[in-house]
Amino acid sequence: MSKWIEEEIEAGLRVHYQLNQILDTSQSKFQTVDLVDLKPFGRALMIDGLIQSSQSDEFVYHEALVHPALLAHPNPRTVYIGGGGEGSTAREVLRHRSVERCVMVDIDEDVVRFCRDHLPENTKAFNDSRLDLIIDDAKAVLEKSPTNFDVIIMDLDDPLEGGPCYQLYTTEFYRMVKAKLNPGGLFVTQSGAAGIKQHGLVWSPVHNTLRKVFPAVAAYNQAVYSFLDEWGWNLASEDPTLAIPLTPEEVDSRIADRIDGELRFLDGESYRGLFCLSKQHRRTLAQEKKVLS
Repeated sequence: MSKWIEEEIEAGLRVHYQLNQILDTSQSKFQTVDLVDLKPFGRALMIDGLIQSSQSDEFVYHEALVHPALLAHPNPRTVYIGGGGEGSTAREVLRHRSVERCVMVDIDEDVVRFCRDHLPENTKAFNDSRLDLIIDDAKAVLEKSPTNFDVIIMDLDDPLEGGPCYQLYTTEFYRMVKAKLNPGGLFVTQSGAAGIKQHGLVWSPVHNTLRKVFPAVAAYNQAVYSFLDEWGWNLASEDPTLAIPLTPEEVDSRIADRIDGELRFLDGESYRGLFCLSKQHRRTLAQEKKVLS
């Protein structure tokens, strides 16, 4: 008899995934972590019963999160990652030959250890001498950092009211982030579901909140199959020229010059698609009034 996992996508919408095998499970003091083999997605990482990434398409999410910001910077040498415990964000950052130091801060040591043990695609990143892995609060470590960074990346849970990550999406936090960027630095954050129905919940409020702090903000999105929706990110900088999307030719040239190995998702054409927002998405961004504080 087949076994199935149920996940609630939104109120009134639940989906079922056929479970081939539970590969391992762990309970940290913060959350439950499962590594499972799902028929539609292959090996998948689940936290508290929700899919965080899957073998079928995690590279889409992580390449979209990391590379637009690092490619926009003329020479990214220092990078800060808040969250990103599975190691995939660090993996993509460390593919950039210019990066000399990558600080990754995640609060859940058990999740980091679990992913280090079970995700072989990230073994090289976890063992890279340029990676400074810190188990602590991402906000506190960044506030206390004696050095600034060329690129700051936030790979965190959505900002649920009263939730542990909400404070890392506010104007107060973004002002601190701006102060921790080197001149010409860039900031990028995951910004939740960004499909035609859900994009007004997190993606556009985060965009509007960043606009209260940074003079240049660019929102973008991309379909992620295992998330059953488009997903969104927001890129910000004090330098308006750095938040302007590159041309496909510039992207392809910089990928060839800077990145080790071949990207599976991102190239000049797919990069251009990230910033080609629908009419409805553009209207929502223009009309958004909510500010997270």
